[in-house]
Amino acid sequence: MNRVCVLMLALAALAGIDAAARPLRIGVEGSYPPFSRLDPDGVVRGFDIDIGAALCARLKATCEWVQLPFDGMIPALQAGKIDAIIASMTITEARKKQVAFTVKYYQSPARLLVKRGTRLDPTAAGLTGKRIGLQRGTTHDRFATEVFNAATIVRYNKQDDVFLDLIAERLDAVLTDSVVAGESFLKSKRGYKFELTGPTFTDPKYFGAGAGIALRHADTALKTELNAAIGAIRADDTYRQIQDRYFEFDIYGAVPEEGAR
Repeated sequence: MNRVCVLMLALAALAGIDAAARPLRIGVEGSYPPFSRLDPDGVVRGFDIDIGAALCARLKATCEWVQLPFDGMIPALQAGKIDAIIASMTITEARKKQVAFTVKYYQSPARLLVKRGTRLDPTAAGLTGKRIGLQRGTTHDRFATEVFNAATIVRYNKQDDVFLDLIAERLDAVLTDSVVAGESFLKSKRGYKFELTGPTFTDPKYFGAGAGIALRHADTALKTELNAAIGAIRADDTYRQIQDRYFEFDIYGAVPEEGAR
């Protein structure tokens, strides 16, 4: 079993959760703060993780966190290695051909991130020849590939590697989630020389209708349970309490441009 799973199960036991509760294997990334991160103690934490834990409590299930690269999650789900994906995965028509989704549990737009003071025309023509960094297999990848097709798209396995190359000036801009850029990069010491620029990108064709929990198409009962659980934690203030640990704004709805700064 994955090392993270063992640690989380041990914590669950210490917390008094019923050891006989059904296991729910959940794919997480662990490298996408503030939504998920792998801490030095080997435990995965973040908004996605806390939401998943609250939903497991509603379902009387034991969360088993399985850390995977983002572009390997859908194949792992289809192969039966995990039961669900809680990894800020956007609900899109393209993905719905491969997996089923619950209702959304949050939503935020994409934006371009650049060195402060950079003059950049955030259009297809204006980005011609520019090096745009992004995480492989994301909605940002598909959007940039099709819309910014005259730019050089540089793909990375982890979001933090994208930020590192922006700092090293190997990229002209980064296309990423505005909340991830704002909360995990711009508010850090290494992010003070950078800023979000241009409009928010929210075209449903590429960015869908928010982040949902991905499931196998056949798991209709689990989808029904999770949809009900999302509604329940929204109704009883559990969601707001979790949100307030990480954000100073409403992460459930589309976040305004200034929200991620």
